[in-house]
Amino acid sequence: MNKGLQVAIDGPASAGKSTVAKLVAKKFNYVYCDTGAMYRAVTLEVLNQGIDPNDEKAIAEIARQVKIDFEPGESEQRVFLNGEEVTHAIRLPKVAENVSAIAAVPEVRAEMTRQQRQIAEKGGIVMDGRDIGTTVLPNAPVKIFMVASAYERARRRYVENKAKGIDTTSLEELQKAIELRDKKDSTRKLSPLTQAADAVRLDTTNLTIDEVVDKISQIIKKTQDELA
Repeated sequence: MNKGLQVAIDGPASAGKSTVAKLVAKKFNYVYCDTGAMYRAVTLEVLNQGIDPNDEKAIAEIARQVKIDFEPGESEQRVFLNGEEVTHAIRLPKVAENVSAIAAVPEVRAEMTRQQRQIAEKGGIVMDGRDIGTTVLPNAPVKIFMVASAYERARRRYVENKAKGIDTTSLEELQKAIELRDKKDSTRKLSPLTQAADAVRLDTTNLTIDEVVDKISQIIKKTQDELA
């Protein structure tokens, strides 16, 4: 018997999915799976090895070889790539600029999807990404599609980067990068960013983190009651 529901949270870059997903998971004592971090980790390894981002065969081999682990941290979830912590390294601009292309490689998505489904098998899971509700966990009873304006998402990322000591990209540049990322994610041929037909659309532009967590928590509780 599953210990809880599968909760799929999708949406564009910097919509606050990861932050909210972690808090929701903690509130319900669910497991949190950061799928975006998995693709970023693969991208980082590709860049570290000097592999051409267009060499799909070599990239697919990397995806099959890497070992990605998560550990809870005091302020954020820690991410490890082949035993080495890469929590901050996967958030650097060079990774952000290449992750969409890497994530679009069919073999990479297939391998990451396989790992993600394996993690979610027992239920009691909150998973966020771009195609969780449409591709990875299409039967998840709770699906959320989080959105926010490009400016607000850029502002949030700018503040986050400042707090982490990453001070290399202006707010204007971040907004342009986010808009470009949106276009890439929504127009790629394989598992494009799109809202699942049965997902609840949640605009977070003018909401606080606590307000978003509360709204999603209400949806989960309602679903739990309906399935009881």
